[in-house]
Amino acid sequence: MNKLDYSIVKSKIISFIRGYIYKNGFKNGIVGVSGGIDSALVLALSVEALGEENVFALLMPYKLSSEDSLKDGKLICKKLGVKYEIIDISPSVDAYFKKYPTDNPLQIGNKCARERMSVLYDFSERKKALVVGTSNKSEILIGYATQYGDAAAAFLPIGELYKTQVFEFSKILNIPAQIINKKPSADLWEKQTDEDEIGLIYKDLDKILYNMVDLNKDDSELIELGFSKDKINRVRALIRNSEFKRIMPPVATL
Repeated sequence: MNKLDYSIVKSKIISFIRGYIYKNGFKNGIVGVSGGIDSALVLALSVEALGEENVFALLMPYKLSSEDSLKDGKLICKKLGVKYEIIDISPSVDAYFKKYPTDNPLQIGNKCARERMSVLYDFSERKKALVVGTSNKSEILIGYATQYGDAAAAFLPIGELYKTQVFEFSKILNIPAQIINKKPSADLWEKQTDEDEIGLIYKDLDKILYNMVDLNKDDSELIELGFSKDKINRVRALIRNSEFKRIMPPVATL
């Protein structure tokens, strides 16, 4: 993977955030802050683009969320001087599952993701702010996001950065070490981690994605680089099976 000049990356993303907000008649941005590295990086870039007084954060824990998520979310908001509000989504999510029970943690996780985005868009109107998305390129390519949940946003500032690049960039922007060093997790259920759920560590995933997507290498070339056929097939399947998440809903041609 090519080494990025993060001073240029920073300048381009800041200009992108500022330009997109302003051209659409807004001056404020709102970010759902999870306590993870992606939202921390996006929050930091939004503050540099718009000023701390024009950025608002929502922290939206569920009863099964890690205590560290809320603690780290508050940490980054305070470090950047961003005003935030904590909204517990447990009552609204539990009200639904009381009527329609499930033992499937994925259903609960998806419901939480969509509830958070529902709250974000309500506050988007309250704050007259556009929702700033936090998805990175790795997540987008393999569909590791909830459709109309965390995948929804007005725009995606770090959508061209792979997860490993997000880590590198975050160190340069002095994101707190405790946020950078913890295992990435969508915090969908207790002890859930992204890499366990995806079935690959991000270092391997990003190398495969970069060579497969950016460089358009075929399977034989990927195998020569040292990747197993199983891993290659796994990544191709993730990309193929999540295509519907990356496009607008198709309209039937009449």
